[in-house]
Amino acid sequence: MTNINWCQRADEAELAVKNIINGHKEQATGGESISKYSSRDGRLLYSFVGSDAATVDLAVACAKEAFDDGRWSALSVGERRGILLKLADLIEVHKEMFALYECLDVGKPISNTLQVDIPSARHSLRNSAESAERVLCSASFDGGELIYQHRSPVGVVAAITGWNFPLMLAAQKVGPALVMGNSLVLKPSEFTSLSTCLLAELALEAGVPPGVFNVVNGGPAVGASLAQHDDVDLLGFVGSSATGKKIMVSAGQSNMKRLILECGGKSPYLVFDDCPDDLGFVADNIVKKAFSNQGAVCIASTRLLVQNSIKEKLLPKIIERAKRLVPQDPLDSNSIFGAIMNEAHMNKVLKYIASGTDEGAELILGGKRLDVVPGGYYVEPTIFDHVNPKQKIAQEEIFGPVLSVFSFTDEQHAIQLANDSSFGLAAYAATQDSGRVRRLGQYLNAGRITILSTSTPFYGDIGTSAEPHRQSGMGFAFGSEGLAAYTVSSAVNVLT
Repeated sequence: MTNINWCQRADEAELAVKNIINGHKEQATGGESISKYSSRDGRLLYSFVGSDAATVDLAVACAKEAFDDGRWSALSVGERRGILLKLADLIEVHKEMFALYECLDVGKPISNTLQVDIPSARHSLRNSAESAERVLCSASFDGGELIYQHRSPVGVVAAITGWNFPLMLAAQKVGPALVMGNSLVLKPSEFTSLSTCLLAELALEAGVPPGVFNVVNGGPAVGASLAQHDDVDLLGFVGSSATGKKIMVSAGQSNMKRLILECGGKSPYLVFDDCPDDLGFVADNIVKKAFSNQGAVCIASTRLLVQNSIKEKLLPKIIERAKRLVPQDPLDSNSIFGAIMNEAHMNKVLKYIASGTDEGAELILGGKRLDVVPGGYYVEPTIFDHVNPKQKIAQEEIFGPVLSVFSFTDEQHAIQLANDSSFGLAAYAATQDSGRVRRLGQYLNAGRITILSTSTPFYGDIGTSAEPHRQSGMGFAFGSEGLAAYTVSSAVNVLT
């Protein structure tokens, strides 16, 4: 990787965003004009015209026809699995192109895309493909009665994905939707469309029939058309809670389509004074959870809750490690912290930082825009201490490199602070008290809870299902329940 001149590749790359409908790659028409500017230097990367409602209708009609005629849904699970595994292999073959697209579109370091995003996308496809058979049917006898549950594909699935992990989020929708036999219409973020377009092209190469996996590009109007469409049977969404609420309204006003919503997050990280003895390791974990992907992670631990008795020892170690995350050119192979996705989002992050100071929090690290590459959108990692739980930076999702620090006295106080949020996507904690571990699992309002209880953790690879709490969304993702969410279930009783 270090021998690749990524700047040269970026200059030579032909960047184009096109719809893929019924196997045909074509420029969208009828919608708004969209211009994408480089996060690293502010220059124009590409422009395209978004899709209109008529194009959405065409894509959904093609997906419905493909589902109804059985070109995909009638295949065996094993046949669908084999094709999706080929698609996962093709991601590896084209990993350098995907890496470049993710880097240019999002602003994340090129090394991260190769080491994290692309392997995660491959794993997501493989995991869905290899797990489908486990959830399709269960049966039992009760006396002379045969009882079984049969799962069928739900039909036409629409997906709307966020901008922070374009390839990974697309794979997380493509895998479950297709392996369970559905047809798919996917709308990527209008800010980061390149990887999804390439993924759809490779799906055709892998053997997914035309019409089964369609991509329509464009802005909010495209998403609204999908949410309101009567022939969409299920919609999966990743994005803000505000947009998620609009989708719920549209679903109710149209055909009452099923929804899987992963919305905003403001995840807490609780550190107790009985945390693992290696405070350097704990600090490493905190900084990683808060600042990965320039803070643009829905499950980022942006609220750090530290017990009073350990705060003076731990906080300097966190600051020391956060200082090492120096924003650099994302195309530099040595970069570990990149740029903000676009200028508007950078300005939003800076506005939140200003509000933190204005509302009385103590800025102890960062807080400024940096001129790393002229014209680029760079914000240094930022930490506030003595944050009031009611401040904007404590309550609203910033989606940027901003960490708010709070103090607590005891476990009850910590849980109260952690749950003082309208969100409930994830939560983290560091403690070695086994009783406390169980209580945190019971009382924290979060769909995913991760607890650090040792400085030498053993990482497993079991894909558990998770469901957001509160205004972070609804519906299961990942694991067997995440696959089952893309099916409809029938209970069959056979009297013998």
